[in-house]
Amino acid sequence: MRALWLRAFTATSCLGRGCAATLAALEAGRSGLAACDFEGERLPTYVGAVPHLDTVRVPAPLARFDARNTRLAEHALGADGLLEAVRAAAGRHGARRVGIFIGTSTSGILETERAYRRRDPLTGELPAELDYAGTHNAFSIVDYLAHRCGLEGPRAAISAACASSAKAFSSARRLLEADLIDAALVGGVDSLCLTTLYGFHSLQLCAPEPCRPFDRARNGISIGEAAAFALIERAPASLDADAPLLLGIGESSDAHHMSAPHPEGRGALRAMQAALESAALEAAAIDYINLHGTGTPSNDRAESQAVTRLFGPTVPCSSTKAATGHTLGAAGALEAVICALALRAQLMPGGVHTRHLDPALTAHYLCANRRRPLERVMSNAFGFGGMNCSLVLGRAA
Repeated sequence: MRALWLRAFTATSCLGRGCAATLAALEAGRSGLAACDFEGERLPTYVGAVPHLDTVRVPAPLARFDARNTRLAEHALGADGLLEAVRAAAGRHGARRVGIFIGTSTSGILETERAYRRRDPLTGELPAELDYAGTHNAFSIVDYLAHRCGLEGPRAAISAACASSAKAFSSARRLLEADLIDAALVGGVDSLCLTTLYGFHSLQLCAPEPCRPFDRARNGISIGEAAAFALIERAPASLDADAPLLLGIGESSDAHHMSAPHPEGRGALRAMQAALESAALEAAAIDYINLHGTGTPSNDRAESQAVTRLFGPTVPCSSTKAATGHTLGAAGALEAVICALALRAQLMPGGVHTRHLDPALTAHYLCANRRRPLERVMSNAFGFGGMNCSLVLGRAA
C-alpha cells in the first residue's frame, strides 16, 4: 500500500488529554487506573476513567448529540490542534473529499441505561428526551463529528469489537486508494458504561486489581475509555524525518470462538503477516510491537505464540493497557497514536504493573521503558469473534 501520513493526531484517556500528557505518563511509567466507582457502582475491579467529562459541553446547536461518548470525543477533538487541522483539510480538499471513519463498540449506551432508570413507573415508557439516534446509535458519534468538523464526505462507524478503530484506518485507506477521498478523520471513541462493566464482570474477565499483561499471575482486564483521532492523507514526496506514516495494514477473521482467540493465535498471526506484506517489509524490520496484551491468560498466551512464531523471541514488545485500561472500540486508535508518539520520542514504553513475567510466554516483553532508535513499529488490535487488525507505522526518514 502507499504510505499514509498522520498529518495530525491526538488521544485522550485516563492518562490525560492530548499527546503531551499521554507521552509524559508513558515516560513516567504512570498508570491511570483506579478502583471502580463508576455511576456509584463499586465493582471489585479497576477502570481507566477520563475525569470531569460531566463538565464538558457540546456546542448548543448540536445538543441532541449530548452524551458521555460525545463529550469524550469533544474533549479530545480540542487537543493538539486536531479540530483546526481537520477543518483546514476540508478547506484544502473540499468538505466532500474528507471522510470520517470511527470505531466504537458501545457508543452512547450509557444514556439509554440512564433513561431506563427514569422509565414511567406505570407504563414502562422511556423518557421522551432520550434521543436514541443522537446518543446511543453507533453512528451518532460519526454524525456528530461530521457536523462539528463541517465534513460531507463518506463516513462510517466501524463496530468490530476491540479491533474497531484499527479497522477504521483500513476503511479509510481503501477509499483513499480508490480516489474517492483525499483525507480522512479516523479514530475511535468508547466511553464507560455499566453494560460493559457488568458484562465483562459476568464473563469473569475483570481483574480485581490493575491488569498486568504477561505476568505469571495475570487474571483479567481493566476496562478504560478513550477517544483517539488522526487526520490521514496520502504522504507527499517530502516530509520531516520524524513525520509518522501508516505503512501497512493487515486484517483477519478466524472466527474461532465468540470471545476467545484461537489458542495458537492463528488469526493474530495472519493479521501481522498481512500487515508486513502490505508494507512490503520483512519481520526483521519491526523494532517494537505494541501488543493487544489484555492481561487475560488465554489472550496473552495466544498473542505471545503468534508473535514468537513470526518475529522470534527477540523483538521488544509490551502492552500499554495496564496504563490506559482496555478501551475496547477505541483501543486500536489509541495505541496507534501511542505508537506514533513512541516513534517521535524514540521510546519503547514498558508494561506497568507487570512484575513477574510468565516464563511460558516466549515473546520479549518489556517491563520497563527502553530508549533506542525506532524506525518501524507494529500495533495489534484483536477482538471478540476473531476480529484481528495489525498496523505498521514508521518514520518518514
